[in-house]
Amino acid sequence: MKYFIVVSVLVFYFIILLTFLPASAIRCFQCSSDQESDGEDQCGAYEHFDTERNIAIDCLGEEAVTPGTFCYKSIQQSPRGFIWDGRWRTVIRRCAQVSERGNNWGCDWGYKENGVYWEKCYCAEDECNGARNFRISMNHIFIVLLCASTLTMLMI
Repeated sequence: MKYFIVVSVLVFYFIILLTFLPASAIRCFQCSSDQESDGEDQCGAYEHFDTERNIAIDCLGEEAVTPGTFCYKSIQQSPRGFIWDGRWRTVIRRCAQVSERGNNWGCDWGYKENGVYWEKCYCAEDECNGARNFRISMNHIFIVLLCASTLTMLMI
């Protein structure tokens, strides 16, 4: 009987979760500092990325350069001294469909053989590739609370 109650509660939570999940595609920021005019920095290579000035696009829409189901952000920076000494930095923000790391959340970084620093980040929430720090969504909080309440019920 206790098992039936636990399963019923889990099914109920799952139905509620599906009810509140958005049905639209993910929205990501899309820009590339390589394609900007001289003196412009709309993609946030050297200045703070302005999420008010840049508009997120629907990743399954016609505007998406790369259609996908999650967001991607790539940073590359040359190994030289300071920016005024000739160091360059590029930032790419876009939608993505395939990640090199095998999942769609988190960052990888390293150095190439020529000393160039690289960082690639993937995330699966709307507009998550706009800021350096990824935010925790309400879905993540809900899943944690669901697991905690289920474990509590099992212990009773």
